[in-house]
Amino acid sequence: MTDSNMDADQGGMRLGPGQRLFLLLAFFIAEVVLLAAAYQFWARIECQGTGAEAFCFGLRGMVARAMGLLAVAAVLAWARPGLVARLFSGSAGSGRAMALHLAGVALMFLPLPLAGGADMNPMFAVLVPVWIAGALVATAGAVLWVAPWRVWRQAAGSDGRLIVAALIGGLLLPDLAELILPLWYAWPQMTALTFDAVAMLLTLTGQPVHVDAPGFIIGVGGFFVHIARECSGVEGLALVTGFSALYAALMWRQLHLTRYWLVVLPLGLLASWALNVVRIAVLIVIGDRISPDLAVNGFHSYAGWFFFTLLVLAMMALVQASPWLHRDGRASALAAPIRSDWLAARILPFIAFMLVSTVSAALFIHPELGYPLKAVVMALVLLAFVPVYRQRDWRASLPALAGGLAVGLFWVWSAPAETMDGFVLSQLLTGLSGGMLVIWIIARLVGTIALVPLIEELFFRGYILTRLDRGGQSWRLVALAVSSLLFGLLHGRLIEASVAGLVFGLLLLWRGRLADAVWAHVAANAVVAAVALSRGDWALI
Repeated sequence: MTDSNMDADQGGMRLGPGQRLFLLLAFFIAEVVLLAAAYQFWARIECQGTGAEAFCFGLRGMVARAMGLLAVAAVLAWARPGLVARLFSGSAGSGRAMALHLAGVALMFLPLPLAGGADMNPMFAVLVPVWIAGALVATAGAVLWVAPWRVWRQAAGSDGRLIVAALIGGLLLPDLAELILPLWYAWPQMTALTFDAVAMLLTLTGQPVHVDAPGFIIGVGGFFVHIARECSGVEGLALVTGFSALYAALMWRQLHLTRYWLVVLPLGLLASWALNVVRIAVLIVIGDRISPDLAVNGFHSYAGWFFFTLLVLAMMALVQASPWLHRDGRASALAAPIRSDWLAARILPFIAFMLVSTVSAALFIHPELGYPLKAVVMALVLLAFVPVYRQRDWRASLPALAGGLAVGLFWVWSAPAETMDGFVLSQLLTGLSGGMLVIWIIARLVGTIALVPLIEELFFRGYILTRLDRGGQSWRLVALAVSSLLFGLLHGRLIEASVAGLVFGLLLLWRGRLADAVWAHVAANAVVAAVALSRGDWALI
């Protein structure tokens, strides 16, 4: 094992199979959310103008399918802990499989920097094979990342057909939602109940709520929506019932079924309906106070499926942790705390960073206006892993700081002239009050100089690079290239950011110390932040 791998991979407690699966699921969910947000908010695609409208809407529907598939996978993991143990009985998934998966994800992101913010409709037909190839490669890599194919075959055993059927069911959940459309028209009372609940919830905003009860039209300020029967929540009730039935079928030997059906299902149905009410109310507030287009095309498109996935996972976690619902009166045993593991300490902060960035893009006119929220979330997640970080050597070195200084100067020198995005951000910042502007600037500087460098280096160099570095010059070059390319794709300026990633990676490999990459990143960002502050050009960061 190389020195770099020793620094990156040792330390902390060894995760149990369930926790390793949880990390992978969290990582995959974050990827799906980030992909959805990227093409929803950072790309210009109108399905009606692509010439392939059905395929375009089908691509957007893949978010719902991915959420359904991941939710089913989590249910299977809880219901068949032996399967998870067999899949994760050996070492972590191979570096080749992870590289394959990340290459597929990079391929799906690649059209964004290539298009450079331009209208993608004219090039849509050319990009379709890129997206399909990326999705297939990423899926194959994800499956093999969990375990080699032979381990999958051995682990599935007699449950193989059930597992395949359940996963196919997860992929077809959006189609199931379409099949139960007649139920929405059979229960008009549900629409009325949902309408009244949304109106009651909106009164908490302090603004007058405008309602047209016969037409089921409701709104605040200048934004109104029609609560159609499709929005009544019946879809969520049907899907929660289906998931509950799947879990009961898988766990009938362990569960106290009478209590399960009398308690868990009613609570799940009530929670599903309540979340639907909250979703509609938040949609209206976003449409009134932030952006009508965002409310209709962004939040409305994915929030329902995101809430549904979280609800299903919460329900299953509640069941697993409740001895009263098990025949033997014992809850499922939990492995060592995930906060104590070095692997989790490298991955989870980056997942939280991606998710809060997506939420910020969805809730604010300009995603950077939400930077104080991002800084708070990043700080809290890093604080959760402080005991793990204390076990490592974080001393700075002169070569690392010098390398970071060079990267920072290169970033400033190669920056394009003032962009429209930068102009918009500066105009929005001038509209903030003096106190809010000071808070924003402090959060931006602390996040840029301290929080982001640590989070990104923990993930890109501390995890991806060292995970792909299997020894030998060839694998080291692959590890450097893949980690740097992914780093570049995340930052928009593909070439400059990839060069920066190469410098940070080389510094890690120089002495096998992640601290060198972190301090170089800190120095680089400090230079860029200082120039941005002096110029008032926050788009530079």
